[in-house]
Amino acid sequence: MAMKIYHGTENAGIQRPTVLTLGVFDGLHLGHQKIMRTVVERARAADAVPTAITFDPHPRAVLHPDSAPPLLQTLDQRLANFEFLGIEQAIVIKFDLDFSQQPAEGFIKNIIHERLHAREVHLGKDFAFGKGRGGNIELLRKMGAELGFLADEVDEVRLRGIRISSSRIRELLRDGRVNLARRMLGRPYGVEGVIIRGDRRGHTIGFPTANLKPQNRVIPKFGVYATATLVDGKWRRGVTNIGVRPTFGTDSDPSIETFIFDFDGDLYGDVLRVRFLHRIRDERKFNGIDELKAQIERDSARARNYFSRPGVMNMLEIL
Repeated sequence: MAMKIYHGTENAGIQRPTVLTLGVFDGLHLGHQKIMRTVVERARAADAVPTAITFDPHPRAVLHPDSAPPLLQTLDQRLANFEFLGIEQAIVIKFDLDFSQQPAEGFIKNIIHERLHAREVHLGKDFAFGKGRGGNIELLRKMGAELGFLADEVDEVRLRGIRISSSRIRELLRDGRVNLARRMLGRPYGVEGVIIRGDRRGHTIGFPTANLKPQNRVIPKFGVYATATLVDGKWRRGVTNIGVRPTFGTDSDPSIETFIFDFDGDLYGDVLRVRFLHRIRDERKFNGIDELKAQIERDSARARNYFSRPGVMNMLEIL
């Protein structure tokens, strides 16, 4: 059964009780996944609808736009991950200045209790909502005891003793540390976008590339990566360069160009997903086309060697 998506709370959750969570959940990392799985398991036990409330845009983009983080996922990608994790009902609340002034008590009573008929509410650690961030686990527990629902906080997830967070993953990607970002996300980081026409330089030197215009705002550090690209439902191996192609010296805007191994189809206009599996090297300038071609051949060989490792392609079949 397809997940139901509601933009606003007016018609959501009025037929069956719910077990729910709320938050932005940018990136759906391992900590977020633990929350979602808790909601799904508890909903199954309570004969309720597993429900996630999320906000769009990010609250900081409205309240503190100068310091708002770029998001790891588009809203559509976030919702797709909700469904993959077993959420049956997603409610997208438009976050604006009017909503930010809504007292948490009113949201809990009017939306969580009366409209969504919550039996349980599960929050991530230290999450807060409502005017002045007054809605926290303590308030939910207090009002839940009065209104008849349970509220609990899901323990955070740590890796190497470090709390997994969206901000930490953004830092790792900015540093090109896609392997560690993958471990925190529970899957390789990927971007989606439309394949656009480039200058076809790759075709002229024997390495035709798909030039991606990404929808995602967070792009890994400039450089060359072993990547997998989803084409017609199949993950295809390749290498991707992110940067300004300094050898040609004409680009000021960064590009994402993927050379897909053993593929010669026409992808222009298609929407593709590219996942970054392993960083090969920094982007650098070469002394001509022949030197560049030789380096691409070495990059491709390193990527093929990486893909030959046991289990590498298996990691793609999640989220």
